[in-house]
Amino acid sequence: MTETTTNAAPAQPAAADQPVPFLDLQAQTDEVAPEVRERWDEILRTSAFVLGPAVDRFERELAEHTGARHAVGVGNGTDALEIALQAAGIGPGDEVIVPANTFFATAEAVLRCGATLVPVDVDDDYLIDPQDVAAHLTPRTRAVVAVHLYGQMAPVARLREVVGPDVLLVEDAAQSQGASRDGLRSGGAGDVAATSFYPGKNLGAFGDGGAVLTSRDDVALRARRLRNHGGVGRYEHLEVGTNSRLDALQAAALSVKLTRLDGWNALRSAAAGRYAALLAEAFADVPEVVVPREVPGAVHVWHLYVVRVPGRAAVSEALSAAGIGHGIHYPAPVHLLPATAHLGLGPGTAPRAEAHAGEILSLPMFPGITAAQQERVVGALHAAVRTARAGAPGGRDRAVVG
Repeated sequence: MTETTTNAAPAQPAAADQPVPFLDLQAQTDEVAPEVRERWDEILRTSAFVLGPAVDRFERELAEHTGARHAVGVGNGTDALEIALQAAGIGPGDEVIVPANTFFATAEAVLRCGATLVPVDVDDDYLIDPQDVAAHLTPRTRAVVAVHLYGQMAPVARLREVVGPDVLLVEDAAQSQGASRDGLRSGGAGDVAATSFYPGKNLGAFGDGGAVLTSRDDVALRARRLRNHGGVGRYEHLEVGTNSRLDALQAAALSVKLTRLDGWNALRSAAAGRYAALLAEAFADVPEVVVPREVPGAVHVWHLYVVRVPGRAAVSEALSAAGIGHGIHYPAPVHLLPATAHLGLGPGTAPRAEAHAGEILSLPMFPGITAAQQERVVGALHAAVRTARAGAPGGRDRAVVG
């Protein structure tokens, strides 16, 4: 899953009237730039720009980090999803279950494989609901895509119990590099996984990139063929593939960043803890404002910090006016988008995801966000929610429920 990040800008000093960006990549870039330049200079000397040693090295490092046996670098996260599904044999006639609350790329990859998309509801932590998965299993179900959303892993172990050994368990790990749950690491918990290295991700490139992860030798071999025009060797075209190879310059940058990923995730976790304390104090008398949690047995890496607020449209407008960067991930469930209208699924298909879509709001989150910036964010959010509630009919605002 990959998507364009909005409101990205260098952070400003956290004075009371200074803007707070949704995302600030500059500190990370400055930290790794000298080492990345060294590795790029080596690539420039050897002209190994496509695949080659830098990509091989990063693939080994990424596989070791996730616990998967293989990592296959590709051009972007969306390609990674599609190639992962195709490499595992998903195609026309197959039903693939996905959570309704996800970026469109998750659904798009299923549809581009020619498979039938089956959206299901999510739980209160925004993750795919195993009970609704069980309710939608049919003899044609070939795969379930567990989206590790906002930085927290979906309940992969429970999903395996629900679907059994014959249904493919696919991880959409684009937002969860470094996360774990129940002893399983993101990218190494299912049959095959896909991840994105879009710059705003926890592990982001200096451009675009993605990877397929798996411990199945057959899936890895086919993924390597599919990314390279259907063959591993030069002019070897065993099937119709595509051209989606991870750039060597991006692989070199990712290798440098991977050594810092756990530390950056720890900074995100500390920031999440500060948000939780600030929000608990600010909204002690406003139960409609819902704060995210780290589920038992999980290590959340806080790619996004998502709250639910009443009167989201008015709150968003007020935050923009106050200079607070924010996002909505995502404003509509996948089954209610124009691109999926052919499914014939209307409101009521995934009630919890539909209700969340009208309330969710992503606050600024990045390694290095300061306590002062977070205090400004929460102060502005408190003022915005208070104003929205006062302006609603009867003096209280009602959340949009999709």
